[in-house]
Order: sequence, then structure tokens, then C-alpha cells
Amino acid sequence: MAGKTPWFDDASDTPVIAEYARKLDSFLDVVADGRVDARELEQQEKRLVALMKEVEPLLSPEAHEKVTKLLCEVTAYDLMQAFHVAGKSRPKTLFRG
Repeated sequence: MAGKTPWFDDASDTPVIAEYARKLDSFLDVVADGRVDARELEQQEKRLVALMKEVEPLLSPEAHEKVTKLLCEVTAYDLMQAFHVAGKSRPKTLFRG
């Protein structure tokens, strides 16, 4: 059996899942032009749904609940990061024309 892909950086104990995601061919192909269109987003959703359907039956009820919470927390984290980045890119002053 192969070893597990670590979820955390050994030195900082921070999650490294986003680093893995940034290396996915599907991600690199989509962001190569600096934008994500509706078709690309739909294709990513299909990959996600297929993988969720593959993994879900493998989980015990307890593991299913924990993985469900994990997926929700990861999604919330990603959304918060997007809001944080968007907030930092807003001008600090209000335009008064």
C-alpha cells in the first residue's frame, strides 16, 4: 500500500491541500489564460461530483460525517480567502466625482 499524501506542512503545521490543487493539470489548464469561464467551472464541478460519488460509499457513517464537515470547512475557508483577497484589492478611499 502506498503512503498517504500529507495534508500538513511538517514545519508549520499548515494545510498544503491548496498547494496540491495548484499543481493539478485541470487547474493549470484553466488558469493559464488568467480567467475561469462558465464551461471550465462546469467541468471542474463534474470532476468534483464524480470523485465525491466514488468516495462517499467507501466511508463509514462516522467517517462520512467527519468528511462532510471537512468539505464544508474547506469550502468556507476558500470562500473567506476569496472575500479577503477581494477586500484587499478594493480602493481604501471613496471616489467622490
